Amino acid sequence: MTATRRKPRRLATRVDPVLVRLGERVRNLRAIRGMSRKALAHDARVSERFLADLESGTGNASILLLKRLADALALPLAELVDGEREQRVDLQRSLSLLARLPAARLAEAQLLLESRFAAGANDARRGKRIALIGLRGAGKSTLGRGLATALGYRFVELDETIERLSGMDTAQIHGMLGQSAYRRYELQALEEVVDSGAEGVVIATPGSIVSEADTFRFLLEHCHTIWIKASPEEHMARVIAQGDLRPMAGNREAMDDLRRILANREPLYSQADGTIDTAGRTTEESLEDLRGELPVADRR
Repeated sequence: MTATRRKPRRLATRVDPVLVRLGERVRNLRAIRGMSRKALAHDARVSERFLADLESGTGNASILLLKRLADALALPLAELVDGEREQRVDLQRSLSLLARLPAARLAEAQLLLESRFAAGANDARRGKRIALIGLRGAGKSTLGRGLATALGYRFVELDETIERLSGMDTAQIHGMLGQSAYRRYELQALEEVVDSGAEGVVIATPGSIVSEADTFRFLLEHCHTIWIKASPEEHMARVIAQGDLRPMAGNREAMDDLRRILANREPLYSQADGTIDTAGRTTEESLEDLRGELPVADRR
């Protein structure tokens, strides 16, 4: 009688929690910057397969490849690998104190901190610079032009200033020079607009401006910022209507990417001075909502 040969049991693959955390961090950073997997793989000179494995927590990366990814994301390597560094004891104590405050007192504490320590706290012209932030398709350009006309302010598309300073369009900057170069031009453009905005300016900013900490901090300090938001479905419909699918072009999971981008940027967008939701609203209704979020002196 011939013995039946048993098939060897497959051992479960052990998932390393360090690789899982690294993959999640890369995926979230990519979402915050609005980069498709294909775009990041191209900029970092790695294969899409490698990046997919890394983001799923199953890939093992050499330090050189991680350095390429960090450069493509315009981050120091240490910040890519260790996004949750141990906080200083004094900072932890301050955060613990703030966490125990009721909502009304927390708002009061925030105002006190801003008035005392924010670099732009004593900038008397801040209220004359209205910056609209949010993902593409929310209505920043349309509402920005309408608001500027109503207030008698100048309207600026920050991307146009970036293109003038660089001598190439934004797609060329990303394709030829990479993410880091674009971020440098973005900050330079914002500084120029802020310096020239004493008489009043409305700025429509790129959706990913919140992903660069120094640039976003400068924006918050020197401009009255308003988050223009909409539902993911309306964002996508408006972007398609504009004939512009960046950064989702060629991506079969466009809506999933869009939702991830919104989810990861929401904590940043929510730092704005005001927020309006354009979902289901007409342009006229949204413009009226927008004026309600202006500094009191400009609600005319």
